[in-house]
Amino acid sequence: MDEEYDVIVLGTGLTECILSGLLSVEGKKVLHMDRNDYYGGDSASLNLTQLYRKFRPDQAVPADLGRDRDYAVDLIPKFIIASGELTRILVHTDVTRYLEFKQIAGSFVYRDGKISKVPSTEMEAVKSPLMGLFEKRRAKKFFEFLQNWRADDPNTHQGLDLEKHTMAQVYEKFGLEPGTQDFIGHAMALYLDDDYKTKPAKPTYERIVLYTSSMARYGKSPYIYPLYGLGELPQAFARLSAIYGGTYMLDKPIDEIVTDADGKFVGVRSGNETVKAKQVVGDPSYFGAGKSAESGKVRVVEEGKVIRAICFLKHPIPGTDDADSAQIIIPQNQVGRRNDIYIAMVSSTHNVCAKDVYVAIVSTIVETDRPEQEIQPGLQLLGPIYDKFVSVSSLYTPTSSGESDNIFITRSYDATSHFETVVDDVQHVWKRMMGKDLILRKREVDVEA
Repeated sequence: MDEEYDVIVLGTGLTECILSGLLSVEGKKVLHMDRNDYYGGDSASLNLTQLYRKFRPDQAVPADLGRDRDYAVDLIPKFIIASGELTRILVHTDVTRYLEFKQIAGSFVYRDGKISKVPSTEMEAVKSPLMGLFEKRRAKKFFEFLQNWRADDPNTHQGLDLEKHTMAQVYEKFGLEPGTQDFIGHAMALYLDDDYKTKPAKPTYERIVLYTSSMARYGKSPYIYPLYGLGELPQAFARLSAIYGGTYMLDKPIDEIVTDADGKFVGVRSGNETVKAKQVVGDPSYFGAGKSAESGKVRVVEEGKVIRAICFLKHPIPGTDDADSAQIIIPQNQVGRRNDIYIAMVSSTHNVCAKDVYVAIVSTIVETDRPEQEIQPGLQLLGPIYDKFVSVSSLYTPTSSGESDNIFITRSYDATSHFETVVDDVQHVWKRMMGKDLILRKREVDVEA
């Protein structure tokens, strides 16, 4: 390990693998290391043996769950939004050739004690049980306004300036009820809380357009999902990196981030070997996350916690028309919370579990000291639960941008239900490392699903 590299990447989570793939394509000499003997870090997909070893090391895997190799259970539940940024990166890098995608069958929202399909077209809005007759008319006008809005044509603005007026003012203009605002803001714009209402409306407009254009692409829902689980994504980007000369070392303990007298990055020590590079990028667990900071600099801080419950069911989720996969959003106002609760469900259709088993993951941002109580509204929607694995993870964010010491740290995977924030982080880290924006060539975004 005595060669010198341009960049050392620590951890094979999705954020790190996208970065190492893009850096390799850019001509950088990349060494990618991980302390685990499998790809994916926090965003891995585990088989049954690995899952039980992680959560219940002293328990045997129940025989009636079927074959070990039929399972690829995601530790972090997210879906790919069809017209979103991750799809653009997948297409731009041609990583799609290593992956196969299936559509998620339905997008649902919880309201007044039951779940309903999220309307995403004017036709669906007119039929939706989520609104009464007069509210449907108002919602139809609101969606027509969004569809016709053009930045450069004041005639389409109806007196609203999306750069200045808040989303609350936009809702007010169309007279939309709080329950309608809930499903628009949380199930379509996919905000985790209501802070967006007090901010300018433009980002919300863009998010709703992203949702509706993704929905239009495949019909049933705006989401797609890779066969064999999300753990396939980091592996596909790792292949890309390897094609362009990236070197991979799994099962390699990282003992020290070596810096010079000025605190600038020099290299990484594993055992008695040190490998040098100009820059290092990695996930928070390699930079002191969760450890006390007795030795030197605090590089990451905890921003909050997410609780996730992986549930095995022997039936589809009630009220979803027996969908083989679904996303259900419980807007915070419906259950008296500050943050939404998400349910992501996949099944054997996606080659992630045995036939007649359904994997539903319930997650939210922790608000109290009794996190498992907080996801009860989600667990109650699932019907009988065969088994569940609960984890509470800290969300870490770097304390500095990395430009001064060449140590670039990614953020933990948040509670959102899709990958848009992961791509944001990739773009931010890229800009800090390279001193320029990440430019993707414009290819038409289309993924077979």
